[in-house]
Amino acid sequence: MKNSFLSILFLVLLLVSCTGTQESQLFTDALDGAPSITGKESYLNSPYVNAGDRVYMVGHQDGSFPEIGWHVQGEMGGIWDHPIKLMDGFELSLAEEGESILLDKADSFVNYPFANEHLYRLPESELQLIRSQFVPDSHEGVIVEYHLQNNSANARTLELTFTGYSDLRPVWLGERTGMNDSRDQGEFDEALGAWIFKDEDNPWFVIFGADPPPNSHMKAKTTFAGMGSAGSLGYSLEIPAGTTSSVTFTIAGSYRSKDAAIGTYTTLQQNKLSLLEAKKKRYEKLAANSKLKVPDPRLQQTFEWLKYNCDWLIRTVPEIGTAITAGIPDYPWWFGVDSEYALRGYMAIGQTNVVHQTIKLLDSVSNAVNGNGRIIHEMSTNGTVFNPGNINETPQFASLIWEIYLWNGDEEFLKKYYPTVKKGLAWLMETNDENQNLFPDGFGMMEIHGLDSEMIDVATYTQRAFADASKMALAMGEEVQALEYQEMAAALKAKINDEFWSEEFNSFADFIGTDEQALHLIDDAIIRADTLDKPWAVEELKQTAKKIRENPSSEPRPFVLHHNWVVNTPMEMKIADEDKAIKALGTAETFVNPFGVFVTGIDRDASAGSDDGSFRGSKVFSYTGAVMTLPTGVQAVAENNYGRPDQALNYLNRMARTFSYALPGSMYEVSPDYGMITQAWNIYAFAIPIVQQFFGIQPNAPEKKIVVQPQMPSSWDNASLENVRVADNSVSVSYSKKAGVTRIQVKQDQKGWTLELIPPKNSKAQYEVSGADVTQEERDGLTVFSTKETEITLEISSE
Repeated sequence: MKNSFLSILFLVLLLVSCTGTQESQLFTDALDGAPSITGKESYLNSPYVNAGDRVYMVGHQDGSFPEIGWHVQGEMGGIWDHPIKLMDGFELSLAEEGESILLDKADSFVNYPFANEHLYRLPESELQLIRSQFVPDSHEGVIVEYHLQNNSANARTLELTFTGYSDLRPVWLGERTGMNDSRDQGEFDEALGAWIFKDEDNPWFVIFGADPPPNSHMKAKTTFAGMGSAGSLGYSLEIPAGTTSSVTFTIAGSYRSKDAAIGTYTTLQQNKLSLLEAKKKRYEKLAANSKLKVPDPRLQQTFEWLKYNCDWLIRTVPEIGTAITAGIPDYPWWFGVDSEYALRGYMAIGQTNVVHQTIKLLDSVSNAVNGNGRIIHEMSTNGTVFNPGNINETPQFASLIWEIYLWNGDEEFLKKYYPTVKKGLAWLMETNDENQNLFPDGFGMMEIHGLDSEMIDVATYTQRAFADASKMALAMGEEVQALEYQEMAAALKAKINDEFWSEEFNSFADFIGTDEQALHLIDDAIIRADTLDKPWAVEELKQTAKKIRENPSSEPRPFVLHHNWVVNTPMEMKIADEDKAIKALGTAETFVNPFGVFVTGIDRDASAGSDDGSFRGSKVFSYTGAVMTLPTGVQAVAENNYGRPDQALNYLNRMARTFSYALPGSMYEVSPDYGMITQAWNIYAFAIPIVQQFFGIQPNAPEKKIVVQPQMPSSWDNASLENVRVADNSVSVSYSKKAGVTRIQVKQDQKGWTLELIPPKNSKAQYEVSGADVTQEERDGLTVFSTKETEITLEISSE
């Protein structure tokens, strides 16, 4: 995969065009009536993203382009056309009668699902300016419009100077594929009326210009670190009194050829309005899938915008493929485990194409790099695999395949990926279970140094993988293999409940290991807790160390040290015994703050219950002390699994407090405002609890069946979820309760599918059902209503 990039020539183009007042409605018309959220003034100096599948732009909400990010230090902002960067950014200045204004501090920021705006109020100059931008679908470009309003009583002639800052450089790990950065050189092209910048040692280009041509041009000095360059272009703009005029800049790129770059420029230049309208319509379709209506407007809005966030994270590099990326700005490439969580959510909101594309990419690259079923962890967009895979990613891939098969019902899909599942499970147990106790050794989700023995999350996801693989084997006609897998799953479930459980802590253990391993980890954890001023954790860790020394064991045993969030995965996968689960869920409630669950429980302190301010991370990027959306989402899933939807909703509401906290329309990875500004696995944290648990939609597309078993929070008197896609079918559920009567209506598009509605278990309930050819039966203590027609309506009253 990565060798293919050694022979690829990289070329980039950025072009700028200027339009008159006739096109001044390019953005304003399209944005009119679209969903939007205005940001907070206090977060104008924090990042935003404007994204397409080929190109995205990251700057600050005040319109500036500071040097941000740590993966490539200070280079993760600007304009990216993976696997290369195009520009560090651009700026515009206005001049009139010798006085100049640099537009580097917007007064407000407005985010739309498919565009964003920066508003500059210039009262002393009697001007107002809006900078709007969007990234066209499937094109390597960005289009930016400056919309100027003359609020004076006089006609104005403004001199505009646009300065672009090139930075033609490779993405992270580019040097491993022969992509080495060098100095950018620029020249002005008279025919194009544009500056052209080229990386000295590589065929990478960036061009920006205007149509009509500029009045002037000059070289400029870059203010950014690195080997980029800069050039300025000047324009005159006449604005009659009380009217508006606009200037539109088209940004396009190509790493294939100059001809492709020019072709992109021409396409964007000639079709910018239609491209904007097309993107708007596509986003309206995203919103229409799995359309949620609930009594809580914030939660409803959060769910809607998370669907848009999911689209922002799709990245296409044609030579490699298309897949969801983990997060922006520092993880804009492909991951195994992030996808394994997120894709389940993507499927539940109907974004199915990218699910299949991502699985295809992960499978093909993993087979090319590992060849043994092991699933990669992290891969840059240049094709370089950084980490061939943590232990948990292989079993989680197996379960992902089964979950997606239930949604799509595609037997060819299962046939394609089942061999990888089989190889992966063999590798998992034959290579990583040295003592053959069924618990694989190695790193799971917690990347804490030394925490690589027998981890609770690895054990839990391995159990689920064998249970799911058993079902896959049956579907593939491999009955003997199915039985072997099922026996393994049963044995693991019993062992996890027996050997990982700690009655002392009412929790599953972080890991099983030797006394020596535990004491070493305790020493490190005490330093961490002491540094963070967590005296309760220091005392608990010292007591644990004392007990270990006073009661030594020559055999590995379970330890509760860090209270890592992964101790809740047995409840997430619904394999914890009921009594243990309820105790553990109660324990987990003590490791939260108003935004969610701590990644590492010993980071919690006495202020955790009331701390609702900005996250204070270390100067060097670190997740120490973090509350994150994934652990909080896992907890919501876990609560629902044991019939506790009110507690699950509590966790969703904690996360929803972080929505638009810093970036309007998005939810940060670390709550409320640290780390990635948008994160793929956030959709897992919301879509699974809402779609599959509250509304209870359980797809079984291979059998052309949809089971609906609602489990609603008590505070939801009215709720609906429309157009949930299941293969070529679609299901909608509406729920209401009033005056002691609960009404559930379920509709499907395709007649002939089996539609089952299972109401909550209640021996005193009276049912009134309507719909064509509805049957009723008792199954495992539950009442099941079924039809192959398109609708079931059920009214439930209690005596």
